[in-house]
Amino acid sequence: MVVLGLSAGVVTALLGIVLVVTLMVKNVNWFLYEAKLGVKKRSLLPPGDLGLPFVGNMWSFLSAYKSPNPETFINSFYSRYGKTGMYKSLMFGSPGIIVTTPELSRKILTDDENFKLGWPRSTIELVGEKSFIAMGDEDHKRLRRLTSASINGLEPLSMYLAFMDELMKNELEKWSKMGQIELLTELRRLTFKIIIHIFLGASSTSVMEALEQEYTKLNYGMRALRIDLPGFAFHKAFKARKNLVSIFQNVVNERRKEKLENPNKIAKDMLDQLIDAEDENGRKLGDDEVIDIMIMYLNAGHESSGHTTMWATLILQQHPQYFQKAKQEQEEIVKRRPPNQKGMTMKEYRQMDFLSKAIDETMRYITFSLMTFREAKRDVKLNGFLIPKGWKVFVWYRAIHQDPQVYPNPRIFDPSRFDSPRKAGEFLPFGLGTRLCPGNELAKLEITVFLHHFLLNYKLEHTNPNAPIMFLPHTRPVDNCLARVVRLTPYSN
Repeated sequence: MVVLGLSAGVVTALLGIVLVVTLMVKNVNWFLYEAKLGVKKRSLLPPGDLGLPFVGNMWSFLSAYKSPNPETFINSFYSRYGKTGMYKSLMFGSPGIIVTTPELSRKILTDDENFKLGWPRSTIELVGEKSFIAMGDEDHKRLRRLTSASINGLEPLSMYLAFMDELMKNELEKWSKMGQIELLTELRRLTFKIIIHIFLGASSTSVMEALEQEYTKLNYGMRALRIDLPGFAFHKAFKARKNLVSIFQNVVNERRKEKLENPNKIAKDMLDQLIDAEDENGRKLGDDEVIDIMIMYLNAGHESSGHTTMWATLILQQHPQYFQKAKQEQEEIVKRRPPNQKGMTMKEYRQMDFLSKAIDETMRYITFSLMTFREAKRDVKLNGFLIPKGWKVFVWYRAIHQDPQVYPNPRIFDPSRFDSPRKAGEFLPFGLGTRLCPGNELAKLEITVFLHHFLLNYKLEHTNPNAPIMFLPHTRPVDNCLARVVRLTPYSN
């Protein structure tokens, strides 16, 4: 009986220990992040949960976005806590607030006094400590003025248009003779050629191919957990970054050498301009700053354009009524061209009203960048809730673009949604505020020029129309859109 009594006592003690450990583990995130706020501040936090110990909500996020229905992640917050628009969470290693409404997104993205960029440490390490995503407001404003004027201004866009027009005509013709291709892969290479032309000028094919391969690896690590071990996406991406830095360092060394030999050399591309740039005190950018800015721009400048162009082409083909309407618009524009005109003009680009709406609807429907990151500089009260100082804000673009209260029947593709301007915060393919994507006009122009030529002279024979879709790091078919580009009877003006 004594042995049995002792055994029962031991079992009870063990159960008690297990219960205590379970409670401690279950509440570890609360102890780490919420307890220090104090009772009053905790009472003002939005509804939500900090998920699993240390991992937070990342497991449910990754599970949802690796499933056929990524909306289950945000919908789980809606179903548990109602549509409050703000939810506490633990994402990418940091406590934060998920924001899912246009009005709140607009307030956060345009309030530089209370919010700064808050990208995850992993993303900063991959893109660069000296890139825009880690740069302070003043440095960002100065370098943004320098770089965006060379990308989005009327004069440079007009210059790039002629290059893009000829390149895209040639590429489409080449693809039509190649048989089955991965359309997304070819489009990413095409948009990469354009961004290389803008930022690095003429570059050898071997250097371009090496850069493109490393950027593919880099991009796969952008939304991955920061696990720097062999076999993990972040580890592969970080190795790719090291290779990119080495490649760019060689290019920068060569440019600086050319500058020394010819001090009066006129800047011919963005790299020259970055090397020549100096602040009011005469300080110039160091190699690490130039390289990080280049890595950032070249990654952003071809990924989004390539993916969006692929989806716009595919979706228009899936909706014959919209395909025909866009095609007819292009034919009317070509008919009005003077006989001596060669190629597309900026004036014609601005006349492509329906095609512009179709591209905007594609960007909403797909949502290339599903979220962005901010961080509270101080305690901020918003919508009756508190965002504590130092907490991240995850502005969930996809939730807004897929919200039936903002876009009725959001899974239906309908360009007429853009017959009237959308309210600020409702349409966020390029972000909002002072950190708006500096290459937004260039990206839209690239997509439009490609579709102009495709609509006039080609069609797509999609090999696997029911191919599964991947949502990380960006939305794409698992087969990268296997298809044949078929040449039609050439349209003549």
